[in-house]
Amino acid sequence: MQDVTIYITDREGEKHTVLAPTDMAMNLMEVVRTYELAPEGTIGVCGGMAMCASCQCYVTSDHKINAMEDEEDAMLSEAFNVKENSRLSCQIPITEALNELEIELAPDV
Repeated sequence: MQDVTIYITDREGEKHTVLAPTDMAMNLMEVVRTYELAPEGTIGVCGGMAMCASCQCYVTSDHKINAMEDEEDAMLSEAFNVKENSRLSCQIPITEALNELEIELAPDV
């Protein structure tokens, strides 16, 4: 499988169906930016280094996602609007396991 389907609800509540390549070493934050699902400069401010939480999302489907590393956990502990299902989208690599993943972008603070 080259592409996976991901369902992304933007900050306005609109649901988008996007295709994400599994063979380009992209992460979920890069997919959101590619499809321009958040205004320029409001997502991935740190460039995907788990240092800003601007790409926080809520995983709303029951997918097995890579484990959270210490840096991501520390950043989320300082972020706003954190929920039990919060993740930094920059820390979620696009893999075949994410097919039909559903996420919601966290509010821009």
